[in-house]
Amino acid sequence: MTAASRASLQADLANALERNSRLAARVRQPEKRLSQSIGAKVWADSGLEASADVDRIQRRITTLEQQLSAVQGELDERTEELEAARVANREVTRSLNHRPARL
Repeated sequence: MTAASRASLQADLANALERNSRLAARVRQPEKRLSQSIGAKVWADSGLEASADVDRIQRRITTLEQQLSAVQGELDERTEELEAARVANREVTRSLNHRPARL
């Protein structure tokens, strides 16, 4: 029987470590789901669920965020219009300043 070479043993070790990492990740997935499920059940059983006030406030936040987004869009449009007006104004001013003077 031949003795395993150092390189062969290192390759086996690297493969074993990689397999161990894959298996550990596979075990963590159901552990995480189980933990979340148990946590949600305990939270619900404790009676500490979000109150109606918290739900109302969260809905209000959502509404305000939507309004903010709409107003931001309007502001962006007006900013673009203002910039276009400034460019046009500069062009008109430049053309007026470069006209030959009338005597």
